Amino acid sequence: MIAPLVSGTPRYAGTLVVGGGLAGPAAAIWLARAGRPVQLWERERIATHKICGEFLSWEAQGWLADLGLDLDALGAVAIDRLRLVTAERAAAAPLGFTARSVTRRSLDAAMLDLASAAGADVQRGVTAREVTADGSVVASHGSLRPDQLFVATGKHNLRGIGRDGEGTLNHQLGFKAYLRLSPEQRAELSGHVELILFDGGYAGLQMVERDAANLCFLVSPERWRRTGGDFTALLADLGAEVPHLARRLEGAVPLLDRPLAISGVPYGFLFRGGAGEPGWRLGDQAAVIPSFTGDGMSLALHSARLAAEALLTGAGAEAYYRRLGRDAGGAIGRATFLQRQSERPGLGGKAVAALAAIPSLGRVAARFTRLSPRAVARARNALSGLKR
Repeated sequence: MIAPLVSGTPRYAGTLVVGGGLAGPAAAIWLARAGRPVQLWERERIATHKICGEFLSWEAQGWLADLGLDLDALGAVAIDRLRLVTAERAAAAPLGFTARSVTRRSLDAAMLDLASAAGADVQRGVTAREVTADGSVVASHGSLRPDQLFVATGKHNLRGIGRDGEGTLNHQLGFKAYLRLSPEQRAELSGHVELILFDGGYAGLQMVERDAANLCFLVSPERWRRTGGDFTALLADLGAEVPHLARRLEGAVPLLDRPLAISGVPYGFLFRGGAGEPGWRLGDQAAVIPSFTGDGMSLALHSARLAAEALLTGAGAEAYYRRLGRDAGGAIGRATFLQRQSERPGLGGKAVAALAAIPSLGRVAARFTRLSPRAVARARNALSGLKR
């Protein structure tokens, strides 16, 4: 348990994981299975919705299967086609693999349950506030100085171990809504992830469990201000530019009281390590790939695997960061370049035309901006011999 805030922060002879999204519980599970003491702090008492496209690639599905998570039991839906959409036209092509989609609320709750079952001490409703230079963590319920600290707070920074957004694509605003589409639109969307390009941003639209649709998108601050900071007006403005989106949203019923929103996400960020770092960064705290790739959850799980391996083998944090950089640096760099290019006028139309002419380009683009099968295989094999 967390000790009260008193002079002299108590020690914890184990690993403290801060964050209960994907990377945190995954690392806790792998460490606990290897017989290591692990404590995990999650700020929410029950799992909540998060701004996330909720696209599970083949890599992410492999990691989740290794952890023992049953996606079918969560109601995950299958996606095997990409539809690229602009104001003028749309083109569809096979993904080259079958993705799955499930809400983060369902997925995160299942991951925390798995961590508890593996033997990790999962403590909910504990908000970490600061990491001090000596590795101590000050939280809402007390403080602790663990032997090892894994920081997996997702898109939210923790004081003392923040991310430097210089040079990243952190200028857009992110929004997410769940919608009940009309039966006709739901049928048209089924089996597809739609990437919808518009002036100043893009949207992802796909089905999740219980016949809900996830609309997650990035827009420029200028467009948000132009629509008066009103979400309904923003959707109408986007629909006026892209008739395909307007058709999808016609008659749609919002399933949340209000949309989720976020700003300042540093797309393209990759932490390379550094002297005096008080903890190990996982997930979005270590690397943030542009969301249109659909590889964010895969990368989070991959980072958890590499960190657990580096700790269990004694390789250390710097070796972990070097390995993560080798595995993910190329994909992040290429995806960031493509996102920069997508903001150029007219490029979206050319991309749709190319996909319509050569559908196999969808598979090529997916490989171009994802972790390589070789990197995933290395990570999976390295830790397998360390399980109890």
